[in-house]
Amino acid sequence: MSVAEAFFVDSNVVLYRVDPGDKRKRARAEEWFDHLWMAGAGRISWQVLHEFYWNAVRKMGLASADARGIVEGLAHWRPVDTSIGLVREAWEWVDAAQVSYWDALIVAAAQRSGARYLLSEDFQAGRKFGEVEVVNPFERAAAEFAWPEERKS
Repeated sequence: MSVAEAFFVDSNVVLYRVDPGDKRKRARAEEWFDHLWMAGAGRISWQVLHEFYWNAVRKMGLASADARGIVEGLAHWRPVDTSIGLVREAWEWVDAAQVSYWDALIVAAAQRSGARYLLSEDFQAGRKFGEVEVVNPFERAAAEFAWPEERKS
């Protein structure tokens, strides 16, 4: 899978993966993660990992050790760092696309990671931000996309 076919994962997808309350979304998030891990196609940012950890522990009651393990596992995806360059790119999206600053940081990180798709239910499905297209992972199955047969890192 080329970098152009990578998927940037928003925090809501990571959270649903551990959410005991919504079995349908949990199963769909697991399906996506299975494909992303097998293909080496997952992309993420430190912002997403911070949001996941905070919400998983404080709002969902996930044990902090379990949340930390998930963050450490997803760190293998080489998360995009927050930098002044990323912040400037986010400001450009705030102005150009009329999105919140926090959402603009997600868009900028998705672009910086080389992702073609942004997996999130918090953005309008099908919307494009430059070359990055929003995909709602709870409306579209991972199987709808082409996946290589062997893992690439």
